[in-house]
Amino acid sequence: MCRHLAYLGSPIRLSALLHDPPHALSHQSWAPADMRGGGTVNADGFGVAWTQGDAEPVRYRRAQPLWSDAALPALAAATSSGCVLAAVRSATEGMPVTETAAAPFQEGRWLFSHNGVVRGWPASVAKLASRLPTTDLITLDAPTDSALLWALVRDRLRAGDTPADAIAGVLAETDAAAPGSRLNLLLTDGDQIIATTAGHSLSVRTTADSVLVASEPLDDDPAWTPVPDRHLLIATPTTVTTTPLGRP
Repeated sequence: MCRHLAYLGSPIRLSALLHDPPHALSHQSWAPADMRGGGTVNADGFGVAWTQGDAEPVRYRRAQPLWSDAALPALAAATSSGCVLAAVRSATEGMPVTETAAAPFQEGRWLFSHNGVVRGWPASVAKLASRLPTTDLITLDAPTDSALLWALVRDRLRAGDTPADAIAGVLAETDAAAPGSRLNLLLTDGDQIIATTAGHSLSVRTTADSVLVASEPLDDDPAWTPVPDRHLLIATPTTVTTTPLGRP
């Protein structure tokens, strides 16, 4: 079912999210604590993206397990950022295991990840996909549910939706088209984090100048707070709000 996280705040080393904590994302790739019936490991690729100043995010994606990438620990220890989105992937049966299928998905400063599965793929969401521009369909990162969800969110952002409305709208229409889907969505532009809980776990931890949202807590810090199921979270380094989502 994948695992993902997003961080905003004072710059930290990528290793503080990916490798150093006892339940860092690297640990979650081979020993996740809460997969909820969606596999046992997250070995089908990974990705991490981070920003440096005003430049567009740098993205590092691979089709291999995070724990097997020999170059990443040194890169993560030497790289700091105040905006990070990272994910490890557990591919749904029948979907390709390729580098381009791994989150984060990106356009400009926007970064996106999906933890879950769209039920009845692809027939269940064919009508939703048909509303997208043809160019978007033939240039999807990969023929996967997560890549399509990103295209749907991106289309709403381009049309002028707020990030929260774009995420909530795609969740609602996917719920209606594909009942029983798991739709934990995660979006950031470097200024805010938008996330949903719909069928899977999510926790948030704040400090005086940062916010970290993750599928599973990275450590046993009591500051971690679980986000209830069927909620929309909007977070910045100084504010966190959660709003109930409608039932499918």
